[in-house]
Amino acid sequence: MPQLDQISEIYASQVFWLAIVFALIYFGIGKAMVPKIERTMEDRSARISGDLAAAEAARDAAKAADEAYQAGLDAARAEALRVTAGAKAQAATAAEAKLKAAHAADEARLADATRSIAEREQAAIGEIEVATVEAVEAIVARVSGVAVDRLSVEQKVKAALAHG
Repeated sequence: MPQLDQISEIYASQVFWLAIVFALIYFGIGKAMVPKIERTMEDRSARISGDLAAAEAARDAAKAADEAYQAGLDAARAEALRVTAGAKAQAATAAEAKLKAAHAADEARLADATRSIAEREQAAIGEIEVATVEAVEAIVARVSGVAVDRLSVEQKVKAALAHG
C-alpha cells in the first residue's frame, strides 16, 4: 500500500513540525499569557483586599460615629432631664410661695372678717341692751307708773342676757 510506504518518509517531518507547534503553543501560552493572567488575578485579589479593608474601616468609622451620636443623644437627654427637673423644682417653689401668700392673705381676711363680726355682734348686743333697757323702763312706767333706776335695769338686763 502506497499510503503506508509514505509514513516513514513523512514521519520525521511531521514530528518536527509537531514539536515546533507544541513549542510555540507552550511558549506562547506559558510564557506570554499565563503571567498576564496571574498578574490580573493578583491585581483583582489586591483590589478585593483593599476594598474589604476600606469597607472594614468605613464600618468602624460608622460604628464610632454611631457611638458618638448615641453618647451625644444620651448627654442631651440627661441635660433635658436636668433642665426639666430644675424647671419643675422652680415651678413647685413658685407655686408653694404663691400658695403660702394666698394662705396668708386668706388668714388675714378671715381674721378681719372674724374681728368685724365680733365688733358687729358687740354693737348689736349693745343696741339690743339699750333697746331692752328702754323697753323695760317704758313697760314698768306704763304698767306701774313708777320711774325705775336706769342703772339697776341695765344690770338686770345684762345679767338676763348673759345667762340666756
